[in-house]
Formats: sequence, structure tokens, C-alpha cells
Amino acid sequence: MSTSVTRRTVLAGGAGAAIGLALPGTAAHAGGHHPTSVRFTLDARTLDGGEQVTSVTLETGRLGPIDPAGLTPGTFAVHAEATSPIPIAPGDQIFSEYDLDRTVTTARLDRHGNIVLELSHAEGQLGGGTLGYIVSRGRNVRLDLVYTIRQNTPLVRRHGSPVTITRFVQGRLSNPEVDAFSHHVSGSGLKYRLYSPERSPRHGRRPLILWLHGGGEGASLPDDYYDNETTLRANRGALGFATPEAQRIFSGAYVVAPQSTSYWMEDGPRFAPLIREIVQDLVRRKRVDPDRVYVAGCSNGGYMSLEMTVAYPDLFAASVPICGIVEPLSGEGPPLITDEELAKIQTPTWLVTSLDDDTVPPETNTIHAHDLIPGSLITLYDHVVWNGYQFPGHWSWIYVARNDPSRNGTHIWQWMARRRR
Repeated sequence: MSTSVTRRTVLAGGAGAAIGLALPGTAAHAGGHHPTSVRFTLDARTLDGGEQVTSVTLETGRLGPIDPAGLTPGTFAVHAEATSPIPIAPGDQIFSEYDLDRTVTTARLDRHGNIVLELSHAEGQLGGGTLGYIVSRGRNVRLDLVYTIRQNTPLVRRHGSPVTITRFVQGRLSNPEVDAFSHHVSGSGLKYRLYSPERSPRHGRRPLILWLHGGGEGASLPDDYYDNETTLRANRGALGFATPEAQRIFSGAYVVAPQSTSYWMEDGPRFAPLIREIVQDLVRRKRVDPDRVYVAGCSNGGYMSLEMTVAYPDLFAASVPICGIVEPLSGEGPPLITDEELAKIQTPTWLVTSLDDDTVPPETNTIHAHDLIPGSLITLYDHVVWNGYQFPGHWSWIYVARNDPSRNGTHIWQWMARRRR
């Protein structure tokens, strides 16, 4: 049920060339010089509210030393267009396509002599996201991004004449945190991303953290759209456990993020063995400690975290359901997880939600589950606020991704890491 509404990756590397314009009044071959073509990379970061393109790197190192004093935010102009990769039906809506100029805040050189154009970005700021949310599908999709760069003034080089780039070629989207997760497909066909910890002879078997995404990050089967990307680009849920801080706390952990082929809560009992198959395969193929396997998930994935501990009471050392769903959101029909099942959960459980969640009511879901799960812990927030920005109340996974929930001085990651099956 996650309803995050911005984000996406870009066209495959080398696709979607964007042509920069020559300077006004300047011919491409003026002075007998050959046209200058430069590739550029879109640099992205997954913010708490979703992935955004935060800068553009022009591969100008081969042009020779450039005088940084001649670089200003006005040296280049950047235009971005983001469109849906699948057709949008008449009357449907998608958030957030855009066609606009990106504001360049800084132009600088990196250590390779490449020009980096820092772009204005912030939580909630439109025009830089890499994903779009299709309302009728309840899904995030990776927007097709086409960036066009125009050079306004010549580049001053330390040696040689000034240079004007006549053609800009768009390359790949680079997000180091996302790129650290490898792509895989399970034997049953579920796609998943995997972060592997750095190898060290000092450590034996490693923990495994299973992250289960929200509803907006699953597949969109009517369109045959199944990307294995949005789970890492829509929020920091899985990425948080791969940060240096988390890796220190867990002494190096694998992080696995499978992607549902629909909604977890649509058919949780069927998905449960498919998820377990991935866990068991990683235990068998990787150096995973079967006594230190943890599960965490948000919204739809919060439900699935509970479902996994119901179905497999001996599989996990700890469970962290975030704004999880227990009762049907429509208010009609049988519970997704019965009171009897909740009361039988044996896995140490720490539940998290925000009291202003208007998507998954806390009282009938998280608080109700806490009342029934023996020995469970709970953290209730009034609002979801991080770095001064208030997010929708449903997005309480932001706190877990930042290791914020605590009890008696022990934060949630430390609590997880100390649990053994």
C-alpha cells in the first residue's frame, strides 16, 4: 500500500542521446575545429521521499585541464523531460511526469577533470524524480528520462583555445547505493536485488536482512511491467541496511529485496514459500548464518513480514513490521492475519507506525497486532518528520531506514543485530 509518488531510473546506458546546441552565432566547425562530443551521466540519490537526479557529470576530462575559475552555474543549461514507460489510459493520472528546466546551482570539476553540474533538489521538490506513480495501477514505474544540455559560454582551458561542446550524449543513471545491489531471479521467477557485504577473513557467516517493499513497488501485471528497480529507488527501506552504519552494527550483512509480481497482501500465503525459497537459497549459496536472518517490511511489506513469521515461526531471529496491514483496508471481509495467528507469533517483533497514518489505520492494525503478539515492542510516532520536512503519515518506514526507533537507549538496528534464532 505504499503510495510514494516520485522516482525512476533512466534509459539504458547509451540510449536516448540528448543533443546540446552550439553557442548562438557559432558554427560547429568554426576556426577549423572538429565538433566536440561529450557523454554525460545522470547522478542520482535515493532520498527519504524517493530517488532524484541531483547532478549531471560531463565527461570532459579528455578535453584537457579546464580552468575552474571560468565555470559558473550559467555556463550550461539543463532541461529534463520525464515520461511514462507504459501508456496512460485516458482519464488516468501519473505522478510525476515533467518537462522543465533544471536549476544548476553549482558547476565544478571533479578529480578526473569532469564537469559536475549540481542541480537544485529537495524532499518534495518536483522535476527531479526518477519514478512516476500511476494512480489506477497503484504502482511506481521508472520514468523515461531525457536530459538536454546547452552550453552558454566557452570553456576556458589552461592550455589551448577555449572549447565549445557541440554535442551531448546521455549515458547511464548512476546511483552508487542502488548499483551496489546485484540483480537476480529466483527459481520460481521472483525478481530480487541483493547487497553482499565486503569480504573479510575475520568474519564467518553473515546475517541476512530480508526487506519486503510496499504496494507501490510491486509489478504492474496488466502492463507486464516488472522492473526489479523500484524497490530500491522509491524509498530507503532496503538501502538503509546497506549503509556503512548498519553494516557496522550487523558486522556485515547481506540485504535482499524481492519484488512481488502483484501485491503481497493480494495472496500472502502463496508468496510466503516463494520468499522462503530465496532465503534458503541464499543460506545455501552464500555465507549466511541461518540463525541470524531478519525480516522487515513496510505497509504491504509490513503485512508480509507478519505473514512470514506466522507461516515460518522458526525462520527469523527478529521481525520489524512497519505500518503493516492486518485488517482489510476496505473494512470488509475477513482479517488478513487472524487474532489467533497473531497470538501464536513466536518471533521477536518490533512494530513501528505513525499515529497520523491515514492509509493504514494504526489502531486496527499495528496497535492491534502489538496487543496480541507476545512480548512485542512498539514505537508510535505522532508525525513522520525528518530533517525538518514532514512526510505523509504513512511513511513511517523512513524512521526505520534511519535507525531512529529506540527503547531504553537501544535502537532498532542494534536490537535486531542482537537477536539470534
